[in-house]
Amino acid sequence: GKYIAKVFAGEKTIFDFFVPIENLFFRIAGIDPKQGMNWKESLRALLVINAIWFIWAILVLCTQGSIPFWNPDSIPSMEPTQAFNTAISFMTNTNLQHYSGETGASYFSQLLVFCFLQFVSAGTGIAALAALFRALSAKSGNNLGNFYHDMVRSCTRILLPISVVVAIILLFSG
Repeated sequence: GKYIAKVFAGEKTIFDFFVPIENLFFRIAGIDPKQGMNWKESLRALLVINAIWFIWAILVLCTQGSIPFWNPDSIPSMEPTQAFNTAISFMTNTNLQHYSGETGASYFSQLLVFCFLQFVSAGTGIAALAALFRALSAKSGNNLGNFYHDMVRSCTRILLPISVVVAIILLFSG
């Protein structure tokens, strides 16, 4: 908890070497991570980024049969309602699957939709909680920090290190 508080307070942490990568994301997206947001702007940012990811997921799932790479088993595209259900499910970290695992999604879809959304949806939730905690502690919804900055930091400074540690533990456990 103390480490997470340091991350969102902007204090120095062991993973500050991610700053250049984070700044590259912000530069590409045209986001000023230092610009504070009120509750309406934070909510809008959360909805916009999730809408973009949702559209990405639907497009990939509905076209996976015609994407020539990472589909060696020639898995067909998902039907639109199934793609909708699957995209919403992974975007909200529910992970409901109405398809047959390895026969319903190509490697491309599994990596760039399912794994991606499982990771960033957790980062989105952490960033939303950071904004909520700032609002509660300040008793105001005026300056909640920058949602995009919090989301990227939650992914690079919290989730990615945890993922690496758990992967190493699993690797050594066989």
